[in-house]
Amino acid sequence: MPEARDLTRFAWLSIGAAVLTIALKAAAWLMTGSVGLLSDAAESVVNLVAGVVALIALTVAAAPASERYTYGRTKAEYFSAAIEGMMIFVAAAVILVTAVERFINPRPLENVGIGLLISVVASIVNGAAALVLLRAGRRYRSLTLTADGQHLMTDVVTSAGVLVGVGLVWLTGWERLDPIVAFAVGINIIVTGIRLLIESMRGLLDVTLPQEENERITEILRRHTSDQTHFHGLQTRVSGRERYASVHVLVPDDWTVHRGHAFIEDVERELREAVPGLIVLTHLEPIGDPASYEDIPLGHVEIHLRGSADHEASETPPRTPGEPGA
Repeated sequence: MPEARDLTRFAWLSIGAAVLTIALKAAAWLMTGSVGLLSDAAESVVNLVAGVVALIALTVAAAPASERYTYGRTKAEYFSAAIEGMMIFVAAAVILVTAVERFINPRPLENVGIGLLISVVASIVNGAAALVLLRAGRRYRSLTLTADGQHLMTDVVTSAGVLVGVGLVWLTGWERLDPIVAFAVGINIIVTGIRLLIESMRGLLDVTLPQEENERITEILRRHTSDQTHFHGLQTRVSGRERYASVHVLVPDDWTVHRGHAFIEDVERELREAVPGLIVLTHLEPIGDPASYEDIPLGHVEIHLRGSADHEASETPPRTPGEPGA
């Protein structure tokens, strides 16, 4: 996986796109007097601040682990997404208040044609930057870049709505349509902010890996399960761009440490191949010791085997010779 610090170039792209679109949209608003275009420019100001926050978060997240932060600081990206979500609420509040005031006191629009053209150019810039950020976010599993890209793409959608609304005002002469469109833009921005906050909170609370990745992990563990080797207590979590999985590995009591370690190494290698970037933590336990079954963590991912009898065997300590029912 590329070094995290390399991702800061995408934050600089976001900042550059925001500065350019602010200039274009502010010019369009000054030329037309449209509160809809003003709301669009206000969201671009949020984009700029979000880009700066993203740059800081990516720089902090790229810092190596230390004695104070032994797991690194990849969760800094979640704070970036949360801050961006809160800033969206501020922008939405400004837009909503401005829209209500303009609805009560409507004003005619001027130079609409050239103003719309400038806004179209700004939307193209935002759209191109959003596509680059979303692609990079997926590739590097960066919540910061994904959130920034989603915000820019939302800006493109709302800009399209504003352009349609201002165009209709121009054609129909109904001046109150402009603040109505601006109000709708504000509501849409609030929805985007809520989504960003939810996603960042999930990450800060150590949400489990996506279901598809959990299924890949459990499938590998099932393949390595036999009469001699079992697994339980699987836990997975996402931390910024990193993925973690921990599992208890039960092996025969008479296996040597070397043999148990070799078995674990094979399993861990397959897990990392199935989920790129996965950090695997294993805990070796003797399969015949009842204490090995007393430390299964709550909320672990079930490793369902094929058939109820197999599943029961995976969670129940095997009986030793001489025990009742053995």
